[in-house]
Amino acid sequence: MRSEDEKPDLKGVLWMLASVVLFAANTLLIRAASEVSGVGDGWMASLFRGFIGVVLLQVLYRKGRGLDWRRMFSSRMVVMRGVIGGAAIICFYITIVQIGAARATVINLTYPMFATVIAAFWLKEKIGLAKRVWLAVAFAGLVVFLSDGESAIKPSAWDLLALLGALAAGWVVVIIRKLRNDEHPATIYGSLAVCMLLMGLPSVGKLPQLPPAGLAFLAAGAFVVTFGQLIMTSAYQRLSIAHGSSLQMALPVVTAAGAFLFFGETFQAHELVGAVITLFAIWRVAGGKRVRSEK
Repeated sequence: MRSEDEKPDLKGVLWMLASVVLFAANTLLIRAASEVSGVGDGWMASLFRGFIGVVLLQVLYRKGRGLDWRRMFSSRMVVMRGVIGGAAIICFYITIVQIGAARATVINLTYPMFATVIAAFWLKEKIGLAKRVWLAVAFAGLVVFLSDGESAIKPSAWDLLALLGALAAGWVVVIIRKLRNDEHPATIYGSLAVCMLLMGLPSVGKLPQLPPAGLAFLAAGAFVVTFGQLIMTSAYQRLSIAHGSSLQMALPVVTAAGAFLFFGETFQAHELVGAVITLFAIWRVAGGKRVRSEK
């Protein structure tokens, strides 16, 4: 019996915050790779993340430690986790380069909003009145964020791609929720690594064009995001989904600070207002009160 409103475990909080820093670092490293090389795009980043992810999982979880490569091809749900998750991350990586690390991260962090709605239809999870109100507020903030600062909503094609990636990420969260009792976390994450490796294979021919700095940035990004995923998984073993998701809302702040310091990225006033409204509302959806206890 565990209370959802109990005080969060300190180690779990620190691990979750560490994963936020690593995810932000990965985003900024991909942006840096695109700055030093025109071929350091989302597809190339996916190739590196997939390859290094597969290698690290094989080193850390081989010999009966939970990793089952066969399940990644025989289980329909595991395959869906990899394909949809890979598509979501490629959308995110591409938009990092096209619209900036800060803006892409804010749009991507709308995925809990989509996950909540998808879970309501697919898993028949109930959405209380308070959540419905906050979801409406989050959507209104997103409209402001994507507007031209006056009255019209004018998202670019890259903004729409980022939203599509957020929708896919929300779907993946629901898939993982269905898989968590049947599959080992290493297998679940391994399906993503394999799919990203396969999706990135067409960019192998561009590897000779990468300058050493671009190669280093992409490799470093792949390492930190893999460990970020593993640390986040460990954190969720100590924290409720509500607490963990709420802490992940710090990601846009950390990423935006790094994007401002290293790339000079800024938000216009209406974008900042819309981002704050949306992220606060999603934080309320993710961190709101749950059922008192679970067995």
